[in-house]
Amino acid sequence: MPANDHATEDQTKIAGTAAFSKFVAVLQLIADQNDPLTIAQLAALSGYPRPTVYRILAALMAEGMVVENPRTRQFEVGPRLINLASRAWDRSDIRMTAIDHLRALRDATRETVHLAVPSDAGMVYIEKLESPQAVRMSSRIGTRVTLYSSSVGKSYLAGLEHERREHLMSAIRMERFTEHTITDLATLRAEIEQTRAQGYAEDREENEPQIFCYGAAIAGADGVPVACISISIPLFRRHEDCRASYIDPLLETCAAISRKLAGPG
Repeated sequence: MPANDHATEDQTKIAGTAAFSKFVAVLQLIADQNDPLTIAQLAALSGYPRPTVYRILAALMAEGMVVENPRTRQFEVGPRLINLASRAWDRSDIRMTAIDHLRALRDATRETVHLAVPSDAGMVYIEKLESPQAVRMSSRIGTRVTLYSSSVGKSYLAGLEHERREHLMSAIRMERFTEHTITDLATLRAEIEQTRAQGYAEDREENEPQIFCYGAAIAGADGVPVACISISIPLFRRHEDCRASYIDPLLETCAAISRKLAGPG
């Protein structure tokens, strides 16, 4: 193939990758929000011109990935994306391995249990089992949480080797969600060392006021964390004996799932 043809092909690939990245960015913005967004909001959040956002939305709607509310002119995740996501979650080896243990943990603690996996510089919930009690968490499957303010994020960081952990922590932009959120790297490092020493992480109202979470990591066959579990508890009903009520069952659950992932031997 002539050199000019190679150059043209490379340019086409680059252009295609850039266009695809814009589609994914807009889709991620829609998926991450609790409420539907307008074109103006999507343009502001993405930094793309409104005509570009409009073309992206038109293509996504044509494929059923996004739907528009004709009354409010707002956009949200469409049925095709939900279907694809649910199939992926159902087929996830980690989720399938963990689900019975998660149900047992939820039933034992009577609190909401999350299963999260690492995604870029954060964690994503791939399973949520609701508390049977009246006051519940507002999170949902697909929710992204940070590495520095969530118990699943902290437990994931604590399980990593030093170089990888430092690389992730040094790139974090710390946003304050509540008055208790950690917002400086030195405090985060101390928190992660404490998590490593005790074997579990705490979210002390750092993401949501009045919500306390315990988190711990599930290790893969090589000992590196592949997922994390959290128990989320409204502060007013947290038991005084936290060790027996939440921490020990959580650690036993993570250890049992880790053993299953490791396989025989």
